Amino acid sequence: MAPSKTSTLLILGASGDLAARLLMPGLGTLLTHDRDRRVQLIGSGVEDLSPEEWKQRVADSFASEGAKGAAVQAALRSTTYIKADVTSEEGLAGLLSSCASPPAIYFALPPAITEKACAALQKMGVPEGTSLALEKPFGTDERSAKKLNAQLLKIVPENRIHRVDHFLGRSTVLNLLGLRFANRLIEPMLSSRDVESIEIVYDEQLGLENRARYYDHAGALVDMIQSHLLQVMAVLVMEAPATLGAADVRDQKQLVLRATHLWNDDATTSRRARYGTGTIEGRKLPAYKKEPGVDPDLGTETLAEMTVEVRNMRWAGVPILLRSGKALLTHRREIMITFKAPTHVPPEFHTRTTADRLRIAISPDTMSLELNVNGPGDPYTIDRASLEVDFGEGDLPAYGEVLQGILDGDAALSVRGDAAVEGWRIVEPVLKAWRAGKVPLDEYPAGTDGPRSWR
Repeated sequence: MAPSKTSTLLILGASGDLAARLLMPGLGTLLTHDRDRRVQLIGSGVEDLSPEEWKQRVADSFASEGAKGAAVQAALRSTTYIKADVTSEEGLAGLLSSCASPPAIYFALPPAITEKACAALQKMGVPEGTSLALEKPFGTDERSAKKLNAQLLKIVPENRIHRVDHFLGRSTVLNLLGLRFANRLIEPMLSSRDVESIEIVYDEQLGLENRARYYDHAGALVDMIQSHLLQVMAVLVMEAPATLGAADVRDQKQLVLRATHLWNDDATTSRRARYGTGTIEGRKLPAYKKEPGVDPDLGTETLAEMTVEVRNMRWAGVPILLRSGKALLTHRREIMITFKAPTHVPPEFHTRTTADRLRIAISPDTMSLELNVNGPGDPYTIDRASLEVDFGEGDLPAYGEVLQGILDGDAALSVRGDAAVEGWRIVEPVLKAWRAGKVPLDEYPAGTDGPRSWR
């Protein structure tokens, strides 16, 4: 097959950690998977890098994922690095002039620098067909998200804006949609008629890991719940889209987010905590407030919980717990759907009290349906059984899928502007209550499952 048309990926902030650890390895896997794809990679940053040093960085990033093949070698031969002030029109003009085609501009930059770069792009204009890709957090509150949306729309149309959410990859989205809508047995059960509660949890064993510059001003609520977990929830509970195209999927997700409110409209039902000194699998962690770069006076939480309700015909009355935390006992990334108890069980059965549950683990994607069944021995004794399945991995890792969507102009995996605003609207009452001291900042030893009082 003849090589496809060359596309251009321009990474602003290319000398930083995000580009080296995630973006360029993701590009390498994409080029390995799609051997006929050709990408001109241009990196820009404030650091002085020679052509040899830059190419070595790119080569090392590609090698970290075992990237190989003709497309990878072509990208290595053509890649360039340009030192530039990306907040100035002059610096950006020089970068755009080096692009062989209308670029996909990836802002691997702090939010404040990204906003300045966008302001410069708005003044100078960009080639038709240019795309913009931005990492979270998208704004700092509802008002700033609306302002940034308006600014971006003056540069490129909405379908050329990719607000990146690498947490919810293409394969995971399709796994959730396939489970829900391709199974006559499953779909009717997922509503307030049969569901008692839902938990969407992202607990990790890692601590701060040198991310104080960003994380200490974000915390678990903004870092994970405001963006990632609300997006997972939207995919999980949305109505069936007419097609799997970006417009239909994003429309259904937005309808869910617009209907989402705090449980009982009470922000004080939320909980927050931060980790203290502890040990995880033999590794000793200092207390969060003692981590390098942390300002203890900010009161940043490393574990957050909030409960919401989707007030529509299907889901009204079902509590949905969103939880995320660091330095915890176990690594738990899952959706747990708990079903209501049967309306009647014959009294002769020795029935367990555990409810039926559907668990969906994310990355790797697996599913287990936990049921009460007649066990061995006494047929009147009800035991527990689990039906399990592996969904299998997608063809690409998260950032490979992200870059594929950006370079192909497919916005299905990106967050639409109005959805980013809704995310802030949903969590703002909680943030306000926390700032006012209405919710205590609890503490838990690193390596435990959270504060003892939460259990």
